[in-house]
Amino acid sequence: MRLIDSHAHLQSDAFAADLPDVLAAARDAGLERLLVPGWDAGSSAAAVRLTAEHDWLDAAVGIHPHDASSATDDDWAAIERLAADRRVVAIGETGLDFDRMHSPPDAQRANLRRHLRLACEIGKPAILHCRSAAGARDAQDALIAELRAVGCGGPAAQAAFGDGPPAVLHSFSGPVDYAAAALQMGLAIAFGGLVFRRGEEASAEVARLIPVDRLLIETDSPYLAPPGVPRGLSPGFSGRRNSPKWVRITGEWLAEQRRESPDSIGEGLVAAYDATFRRQTPS
Repeated sequence: MRLIDSHAHLQSDAFAADLPDVLAAARDAGLERLLVPGWDAGSSAAAVRLTAEHDWLDAAVGIHPHDASSATDDDWAAIERLAADRRVVAIGETGLDFDRMHSPPDAQRANLRRHLRLACEIGKPAILHCRSAAGARDAQDALIAELRAVGCGGPAAQAAFGDGPPAVLHSFSGPVDYAAAALQMGLAIAFGGLVFRRGEEASAEVARLIPVDRLLIETDSPYLAPPGVPRGLSPGFSGRRNSPKWVRITGEWLAEQRRESPDSIGEGLVAAYDATFRRQTPS
């Protein structure tokens, strides 16, 4: 089964002690493409450095909604500089988190808008985190409103992104109509370990709705370990450390939901990754 991981924080301290082994295990598991997103200026720069060391990795740069209120103008200037790097194929991780609320909603919205404007200016899709408190959907509704406000799904987005997605819903969580609204605007949707958690049952229905060219999987490593990942100690991380090689578990889940063979799903995932995250050739 061909595999991709559209979201793995390999620059995290959780991988500091054994990153070469983690990357080798990912390759052995069948991974061909992997996106390393930043969550602040420092981790974004680290993501770009990793791509210089491993040519099968790609980078995304951005400021997570948790850090929206603490990010400085210098941090944002660094993100803008990094975004121009040819090894950067997406903008983010950004978005809205109205569950843990580490930053006030207004700061999160302002941070999101900055990222969406930058994505449109340079034609690189935004990576969108979106979480509401259990039983709520306020973050999902607010995110759709913000996407519509910047013209996602309209002529401006088409001019900026061509036939590629303007953004990716990372680690999908939410109701079916939220996914439908995102798909109508041309977004891609990625599934990760959340699909195995209670309360995320809508993901199975959403998985059957997504066109093959906008369908992605991810691990969100070192977080959101799916069932079957063993426990083990890792410096800088407590609990079960997720790793890119475990994306196969989500890939097999996806094949089951869509009633497709793993080989067919794998071919589609690699093609969708390449269509979403377009590498620039060296000048």
